Amino acid sequence: MKKIGFLSFGHWVDSPQSQTRSASDVLLQSIDLAVEAERIGLDGAYFRVHHFAQQLASPFPLLAAVGAKTSRIEIGTGVIDMRYENPHYMVEDAGSADLISGGRLQLGVSRGSPEQVIEGWRHFGYEPNQDETDQELGRQHVETFLELLEGKGFAQPNPKPMFPNPPGLLRLEPHSPGLRDRIWWGAASNATAEWAAKLGMNLQSSTLKYDESGEPFHIQQAKQIRAYREAWKAAGHTRTPRVSVSRSIFPITTDLDRMYFGGSGGGDKFGYIDGPSRAVFGRGYAAEPEKLVQQLRGDEAIAEADTLLLTIPNQLGIAYNVHVLQTILSDVAPALGWRESMDERRGISP
Repeated sequence: MKKIGFLSFGHWVDSPQSQTRSASDVLLQSIDLAVEAERIGLDGAYFRVHHFAQQLASPFPLLAAVGAKTSRIEIGTGVIDMRYENPHYMVEDAGSADLISGGRLQLGVSRGSPEQVIEGWRHFGYEPNQDETDQELGRQHVETFLELLEGKGFAQPNPKPMFPNPPGLLRLEPHSPGLRDRIWWGAASNATAEWAAKLGMNLQSSTLKYDESGEPFHIQQAKQIRAYREAWKAAGHTRTPRVSVSRSIFPITTDLDRMYFGGSGGGDKFGYIDGPSRAVFGRGYAAEPEKLVQQLRGDEAIAEADTLLLTIPNQLGIAYNVHVLQTILSDVAPALGWRESMDERRGISP
């Protein structure tokens, strides 16, 4: 059994070819798509966060709105760039959104990827200390965030408060019990995956990672997951961690599918996205369902993960994305043993 969700980057562009021509379009359609995804049986609705771009940012209003309009589906991010975040304020935002959703928040955080502007976090008021890198700044924010999520009091109360205080030191409110166990780290390397395991975070691994062996992407990613689980075990955590991988998967069942994705797919790509370190970009999958099943059976990282996040072309609109997700749930996932068939889920005998 594997949880399956969608991951939207939330692009918009003022073009007749786009179904999302404004930020308003993206935000409102993101809510509606999450509602539809829950209706068809998907497990998760996840959103990417980018700053200074015509894409989704400021995730908590969106997450809270989705939480208020749905009742079952997990609601998450993949990922929030912690270089830009105030951990204290983020704890309050995250706690509020999680309580609105009834404890369904799954927050992916990380250092983030290269952004649209140079050192954009400086515009948000954050500056690495002397001899500190921006990566270290992001990790410091994460560690503070995790500590605050524990809900322990740390602030000295005012002796003459406006409202009565509970005894002892005060914590940030609202506090959402259990949210600390639903924080994920987006890891691009084996080392950061192991660091996340030591801190007790779940693991998100996307469609790219640093090239650490020259092997195919899915093999390197599977090794990353195994290294993470070994580090988790060594750290002595008592709960079972969760691991997600992201993939672009498009079943071709209609002429429209063929027009959009008939020529896509292909193999891994190697290149550079941030500094001198080479990265490997995982292949996409686009084929008839029976061919997809055969191709996906060979993906070692998907087999290692318990959660699969499907990257979606949000600019193609709600109806088309529901079609893609529904086809994967009905024609691909059961054949791979990821999910039971829709009839079995509804209790209908074959």
